[in-house]
Amino acid sequence: MVMQVREFKPGEMDAMDVLRLALTSKVYGAAIETPVSETPSLSARLGNRVLLKREDLQPIFSFKLRGAYNKMAQLTAEERARGVICASAGNHAQGVAFAAQKLGVRAVIVMPATTPEIKVGACRARGAEVVLFGDSFSDAEARAFELQRELGLTFVHPYDDPLVLAGQGTVALELLRQVEVDGPVTVFVPVGGGGLIAGVAGVLKALRPDIRIVGVEPDDSDAMFQSVRAGERVRLDSVGIFVDGVAVKQVGAFTFDLTRRYVDDWVRVNTDEVCAAIKDVFDDTRAVMEPAGALAVAGLKKYVAERGVRGETLVGLTCGANVNFDRLRHVAERAEVGEQREAILAVTIPERPGAYREFMEALGARAITEFNYRFAPREEAQIFVGVQLARAGQRAELVAGLVGLGYAVTDLTEDELAKVHVRHMVGGRAPEATDERVYSFTFPERPGALLEFLTHLHGRWNISLFHYRNHGSAHGRVLAGLQVPAGDEAAFAAFLAGLGYPAVDMTANPAYRLFLT
Repeated sequence: MVMQVREFKPGEMDAMDVLRLALTSKVYGAAIETPVSETPSLSARLGNRVLLKREDLQPIFSFKLRGAYNKMAQLTAEERARGVICASAGNHAQGVAFAAQKLGVRAVIVMPATTPEIKVGACRARGAEVVLFGDSFSDAEARAFELQRELGLTFVHPYDDPLVLAGQGTVALELLRQVEVDGPVTVFVPVGGGGLIAGVAGVLKALRPDIRIVGVEPDDSDAMFQSVRAGERVRLDSVGIFVDGVAVKQVGAFTFDLTRRYVDDWVRVNTDEVCAAIKDVFDDTRAVMEPAGALAVAGLKKYVAERGVRGETLVGLTCGANVNFDRLRHVAERAEVGEQREAILAVTIPERPGAYREFMEALGARAITEFNYRFAPREEAQIFVGVQLARAGQRAELVAGLVGLGYAVTDLTEDELAKVHVRHMVGGRAPEATDERVYSFTFPERPGALLEFLTHLHGRWNISLFHYRNHGSAHGRVLAGLQVPAGDEAAFAAFLAGLGYPAVDMTANPAYRLFLT
């Protein structure tokens, strides 16, 4: 029997409404009640009891199944007969496909052409009709709305729907039964469009208002934080590509209203901190999270470090484990930096025999993780060096010690360009590349995309530098230098504006200037 659900408008729902919808949700026809895992190593290191709510153990390895199934299980007979449609490049798509298979409902899923084949194949294996369109989620979503109107299908939104967010809220109902403690409890929730945190916050604040709820976002995809701070929904110009599971330019209307009222605090984390959290979860559970799946743990760790929390119960929601295997290379590279166990430095040493040995003596017994150098006919040499650290805070001591010995040191540990590109290009100076301007570009990762990108770049300005790496995500990253003579600035700016690829000027970046000019 399908219950009649009150129609809400954004701004009309409160915590009790979310609770009522969660209590009457239909999720367990497809989803499972996931366990809570202890983390002995992480708990000991942080001085708190750290628990993980393991939504990565759902049949589709993501919490998204709850909301999708709840929405689709409550369709009318007429709606079921017509079928459903959604736009997604990942976990929501798999949730809709799984739910449709269970319910015997037609499902059309529109995905960007950049979607990895493993995700496309997973949806097709469930019987869904997959339409590949465009290079981004926005392209796919626009096409999905067109098809919805043409075919008369019901749109299943990934987050901004009362039944979807209430289905996600069943996570909180389980938590209240599973975490029985007398002291303070704080729950850390990853945030993209806001469906999970709106559902969880609504349920918890209705039943246990004493439980603190902290939202966690990447610092380059923080649409909810920006919206809460502004008091209205903010649309970001661009979002980061690493934590792609939460890369949303604008949050939902329902989810924004609930989140701004019921979430207590916010933490934003960077790529390195997320990579370190993936390793932390692996060390305690032997499970490999996708970047969004470890986001809450990264925020939990940062919260403890910044607030000095001790002796409390902290719960992180591990929301997904659909990670492309080739992305793990990038994760492994960055995890030690995120854990503050590696320093990446540019150091100036004399260009003469014996200088290497003297520098190694200055480092003492510290382990070297990376060392890049190329001879240049000048009095001084630049080396790119990675140094293993024994503890957080040791980086500043290392830099100060080297400076005290007379070395010129530039700390590149937080420099994204240095870590993604320059470390692989040391020694590539080209004095002949006059008037060089260097830009970081992002372009869709699909067959032919790199050729298409180069074709767009080909024109009146010579390409003087080019470096590309595939990180196993839906988007590629390129560092490109172009020679732009004086007087061509206006024409070059117009060229970039019409290029169609996000571009960031990196000409003043210290890593580029030290090693590539």
